[in-house]
Amino acid sequence: MSEARDTDIELPSKEELYEALKIVRDPEIPVNVVDLGLIYNLEVKEGGEVDVEMTLTSMGCPVQDMIQADAELACMKVPGVKKVNVEFVWSPPWTPAKMSEDGKKQMRMFGFNI
Repeated sequence: MSEARDTDIELPSKEELYEALKIVRDPEIPVNVVDLGLIYNLEVKEGGEVDVEMTLTSMGCPVQDMIQADAELACMKVPGVKKVNVEFVWSPPWTPAKMSEDGKKQMRMFGFNI
């Protein structure tokens, strides 16, 4: 009987990772980071390494470290993920136009004018 190697492990799909990231929220905004449009790029590499490129609604966000840790933990729960790298980028800057329609609807439900 042969042993399983890392290359034999099925890699997660981007869709699975985006779905997992929907549990991550900015505590000041009642919408997840995916529907807010904060995830700019997501890449799955051989061996189960995941690179997440994201932004925040503003530079100097006081909960950046918490959001980063939550994003890493959310991705690590997806089968096949071995390592997660979260990088924050500021270009292009985030605007409400990056939000999904569902995100905009959620914001309106909480009284935000989006």
